[in-house]
Amino acid sequence: MTSKIVEEQEFSAEELASVDTIIERYARKPGALIPALEEIQETIGYLPKSIQRRVAVGLKIPFSEVYGVITFYSFFTMVPRGRHSIRICRGTACYVRGSQRNMDKISDILGIGNGAITEDKRFTLETVRCMGACGLAPTMVIDDNIFPMVKTTNLSEILEDYE
Repeated sequence: MTSKIVEEQEFSAEELASVDTIIERYARKPGALIPALEEIQETIGYLPKSIQRRVAVGLKIPFSEVYGVITFYSFFTMVPRGRHSIRICRGTACYVRGSQRNMDKISDILGIGNGAITEDKRFTLETVRCMGACGLAPTMVIDDNIFPMVKTTNLSEILEDYE
């Protein structure tokens, strides 16, 4: 009963109805877990345990299987995310060329730390191990936009372009 109360507080009736519609559409299809989870995450933004349980029951699979898939694939998230995702590279080349200063500056500007979401749900801030763009260090990605050779002096201006 408690998880039902949490779901109702966390998601609207319309969102839960959308989730149920997605689950129903995939219920009898083999190999449907990943596409169902992708569509649900796109619809409600993330996949908390309450929704994972709902998926497990609806697809008639163990909760552990749902949880295992979500925690294995990095594109799934169990926590709410901002409208825009900021990823700061922490690979060696980026770190040596100032990615930590960039991270500190963005944290100050947004008032959040690594792995957090701004209060207005505009941004999620996170670090990544390497983006494979060492020649462009330090790099930052916002959504699908790559920013090479980022300087702390450019950060406020870059963020202004994202509503």
